[in-house]
Amino acid sequence: MAARVLVLASILIFSCFAETCYGVISFSSLQRTLVVTASHRQGLLKAGEDKITVRWGLNQSFPAGTDSSYKTIKVQLCYAPISQVDRAWRKTEDHLNKDKTCQFKIVKKPYTNVNETLEWTIERDVPTATFFIRAYALDSDDHEVAYGQNTDAEKKTNLFEIQSITGRHVSLDIASVCFSAFSVVSLMGFFFMEKRKARKSQQ
Repeated sequence: MAARVLVLASILIFSCFAETCYGVISFSSLQRTLVVTASHRQGLLKAGEDKITVRWGLNQSFPAGTDSSYKTIKVQLCYAPISQVDRAWRKTEDHLNKDKTCQFKIVKKPYTNVNETLEWTIERDVPTATFFIRAYALDSDDHEVAYGQNTDAEKKTNLFEIQSITGRHVSLDIASVCFSAFSVVSLMGFFFMEKRKARKSQQ
């Protein structure tokens, strides 16, 4: 019995060690050292049209050297809890490799210890939902080591809504009209030629 317990304990320790080696990181283990804000026009934002101004930087209340391991900054558009209900493909997981909260990349660039600003045009493939902005600091191995977001821990404040692109695009409407006109002209030409052939056969 003691031998079995020892084996199970060894397997558990080995599994934990293996996960650490392969860079398994939990969101709850990260420090919130970054300050992130997002500004945009009031009301419902439209994908493919509206812009969001994102600002991020190190929270100056932390001691010097806090960001010594930060090599890259990754900013993402993330689903708010209200838009994750009954949607497993948007589910939040503490295991970052399995987390589906943040699916839209805004920018990924080298980290600098000064506040940065980016104006981002909402991409056309963003679906209708409620969102927030999150930034991750990555180390030299591209692993998340810290984060910041423009909302509170419960993800209830400073949220914004985005409406996806709906209806047909103007260029598609123009193409449809042109195709319809061409079809009508072709049909008229066909009937004219058939009528002409019929007359010739009667003569």
